Amino acid sequence: MDFDPRDDSRDDHRLGAHERAGRGSFHDDRDWDDWRQPEVASRDRDDGTRDLGRGPGDARQSNGKHGNDPRDEDRGPDRDRNRDSRDVFTRNLNLPHGRDREIVHDRDREYTLRGSESRTLATVGAFRVVSSRDLRDHHHRPADPRSGDLRHLREQGLVETVRVPGTRDHAVALTKEGRHLLESHRDRHGKAGQTFYAGVKRERELEHDVQVYRAFEREAERLELRGARIDRVVLDYELKREYQTWLHERDRDRENYDGHPDRDGREIEEWAHEHDLPYFDEQVHFPDLRIEYEEIDGRPDHRDVEVLTINYRGAHGAAAARSGFSCYRGSSARIGGRGGGGGRGSGGLGGLAEELLG
Repeated sequence: MDFDPRDDSRDDHRLGAHERAGRGSFHDDRDWDDWRQPEVASRDRDDGTRDLGRGPGDARQSNGKHGNDPRDEDRGPDRDRNRDSRDVFTRNLNLPHGRDREIVHDRDREYTLRGSESRTLATVGAFRVVSSRDLRDHHHRPADPRSGDLRHLREQGLVETVRVPGTRDHAVALTKEGRHLLESHRDRHGKAGQTFYAGVKRERELEHDVQVYRAFEREAERLELRGARIDRVVLDYELKREYQTWLHERDRDRENYDGHPDRDGREIEEWAHEHDLPYFDEQVHFPDLRIEYEEIDGRPDHRDVEVLTINYRGAHGAAAARSGFSCYRGSSARIGGRGGGGGRGSGGLGGLAEELLG
């Protein structure tokens, strides 16, 4: 079975992050939503982390530039600090980038967009869900689902907003029409481009998923300060789909296929090594996010990021720390609940913790 991570016409099966050879089956109707480890006992805050605000993107402003090849820009650490880290997601999109709305055609529809709305569509699509509070309108203010850019995008059927359960926060996701608009205006090159997603598929994990973008903002700031250029981000879905496709690619040719992959532990460990993913406890471990970038000297590299919220602690937290990922502790935003970051976490998705490991 072949997977296309851009194909949201499927039910977008979640692929098991830690499936071992010889265990589990691989059928079209399998529910891959339950790939995460179960909740376990709480973990003490003894990792030396410190709480963050909502991320460096809050103070950033875009300079309004939009080109297909930002390599022409000054790549040194002292280049323009006003460049918005979200510009990476519109880099190869032929969409409006100015302050005035322009007409955009897609299939038999006509839309109007301005630069801040193009950036919102691309950013949301790259991360599947982003908190409205982490998006910026054309005045560089936090986006409001009830007005401005987000309302305009929603009324055109390009985005949907969903309340994060138990909080006052809203998650923003693309509709299928919004994703198609991005794909149809992609300036395709030979290099693999940014994958875009549509729809909210894991409502019970929204509190965790919206904080992945905040961790990206903090990592992006550090990378850009040293002159690195971010090329794209890869979510765990994409890494796991590639793994599962490889894990089962020989199964269709087996007459005696019983639903169990025939990969052994040695092969799986080699695959993990080739993809620069940690392998221990007989499992491949996947980050929430992989940031692919180019160093100032032109060398390609990547950074793997994990967000640990109140529901991902204990054994999961220990495994994440052991993995070598850049780990951030996210806080709970549940109204009246106990936040993972103490009092700073209640009432809003404000808290992340500094990386555990560099």
